[in-house]
Amino acid sequence: MNSARLRVAAAVTVAAAAGLTLTAPASATPFTPKPAAVETTAPVWKGLYQTAYSERNDVLWATASTGRPPVTQTALLKLDPDTLEVLDTFIPPVVDEATGAREAVYGVDVDDENNTVWVTNTRDNGVAVYSQRTGKHLASLPNVGHAREVVVDEKRDLAWATSYNGGEVVAFDTDTFEEKKRIAVEGAGFMGLALDENTGKVYASDLNSPRIAQFSPYKDEVVKFHPAGAGAISVSLSRNGRTAYTANQTDGTVSVVNLNTGTVTATVPTGAGALSVATDERTGKLVVANRVAATVSVVDPRTGAVQDLPTQKNPNHVTVVDGTAYVLDKSGAGADGFDLGYRIDLGH
Repeated sequence: MNSARLRVAAAVTVAAAAGLTLTAPASATPFTPKPAAVETTAPVWKGLYQTAYSERNDVLWATASTGRPPVTQTALLKLDPDTLEVLDTFIPPVVDEATGAREAVYGVDVDDENNTVWVTNTRDNGVAVYSQRTGKHLASLPNVGHAREVVVDEKRDLAWATSYNGGEVVAFDTDTFEEKKRIAVEGAGFMGLALDENTGKVYASDLNSPRIAQFSPYKDEVVKFHPAGAGAISVSLSRNGRTAYTANQTDGTVSVVNLNTGTVTATVPTGAGALSVATDERTGKLVVANRVAATVSVVDPRTGAVQDLPTQKNPNHVTVVDGTAYVLDKSGAGADGFDLGYRIDLGH
């Protein structure tokens, strides 16, 4: 068994706070959960940031950018989701001939309907679109200050991006690339994004305040705010869209937020520098990358049980696909100083 540890005490504490009962019926057959386990660890590229999975093409897209401006080393990578092997590499265009700076890529999501990849160009204050089929750069969309994350709503033909510097979320038409919405909140620093695919509701975590902002594709203002933890930098949703989870960088915790009542029903400690959270719709488990702690936490939000898996330093992002988590770090621990990717079986 790996070095992961199951924090049962935390489970009992959180379950009690949430009003849950952990006692099974006397007649029930004892159930022993299968723990999560790292299946694959592989050097991928230097400067890894985020990933997104394309069901249409069965590939994992990853972004990589190294250094501060002028950023000359950057790539959009097509990965094999089973082995994490780099299948193809696409280099963003040069934006400054004098320095050789390129339109560096950071956040990423896919639009399988249009067979495109959307990325954030954080250092260049914009977003960009690429073809999934050829890797061709299709468009650069400016005026999204310190764009951090992007999420695509295929049903409503919208791509939403967060602007940390502007305290904004900006939505673009995924067919025409035309800007459709720009909603600003004074003092906000929006970072993470989560989409409810059924309703089109979008949730943005606010790094500057312990809250989540809720947006609608049908309104031009914030619908409502929900509480979260300090330094809420990433957000994900339960399968039914009734619960949000935030990774709280300042607290090293995950907040469980009831979106119907607007209350935090539980706070689960995961590890220092909780940076990215994703939900496994198959099991309901959460996966959290704890950058400072150098761990990945697998959380059962129903009980509060936490299993920690060690990584190399600076785990940066999590994507979950049907019981499998993909984690990127910024450790430089691989061959030639490459950062590492991890493929994790989340168990049951």
